[in-house]
Amino acid sequence: MGRMNDKVALITGAARGIGEGIARAFHREGARVISSDIKDDLGQAVARQLGERASYVHLDVRIEAEWERVIGDVLATHARLDVLVNNAGIIGFEEAFAPHDPEHVSIENWRAVHATNLEGVLLGCKYGIRAMRRTGVGSIINMGSRSGVVGIPAACSYASSKGAVRNHTKSVALYCAEQGLRIRCNVIQPAAILTPMWEPVLGQGAEREARMKEFTKETPLGRWGTIDEVAALAVYLGSDESTYTTGTEFNIDGGILAGSAARPRPAES
Repeated sequence: MGRMNDKVALITGAARGIGEGIARAFHREGARVISSDIKDDLGQAVARQLGERASYVHLDVRIEAEWERVIGDVLATHARLDVLVNNAGIIGFEEAFAPHDPEHVSIENWRAVHATNLEGVLLGCKYGIRAMRRTGVGSIINMGSRSGVVGIPAACSYASSKGAVRNHTKSVALYCAEQGLRIRCNVIQPAAILTPMWEPVLGQGAEREARMKEFTKETPLGRWGTIDEVAALAVYLGSDESTYTTGTEFNIDGGILAGSAARPRPAES
């Protein structure tokens, strides 16, 4: 406890899922947490549950004017920003199961995914750097994905956007170092983490169970990851324990990107 005492942290997409988990973990470690989202009822409920040192703001990460407003309010209230988590993201299947393969994806759906996942991160980094210049110190944590490292035929929009986030993280890290700023930027790349984002893909009933097994059958550790496991990594990157870590990608994927499945074989009878 106390690994992030009095740090001012802004988290996007924090109304549920990984963002909510990170907000709760940061708060437990003593941070002043500003949660943001476009799902206002859910976001406000989380802030109320956390209580003291927690607040909620509406932020559509696709809109630059909203970043200007939110960052301005954070600085007016707290005088600094120590940690920014660019977590808000979409797969593209949330509203309807439209095709996102390379042959059939519509340009509108492609742009919608990139507007949130990539342009939202671009704007977050832009205004995060400007805010952190006040102290010259800070941590920007971008949420990438295993899908940004490998090809995903059925979700090429998502994979493309997360691949770009992976690379942009390195550009931001190098830029801040070049500027003489102690602002570090790293990317967390989860694989199959059981969050509400997966619900449209998993379905219900027997179909759901089959799909859950299908998505983890090649995972060496043989299971889904948890929100708490991702949040624990975010705490490390947001705390002073990671002050020599920048431009780095952290895979949290049960061993998928290690290159081969290595699940234990059942014992012979």
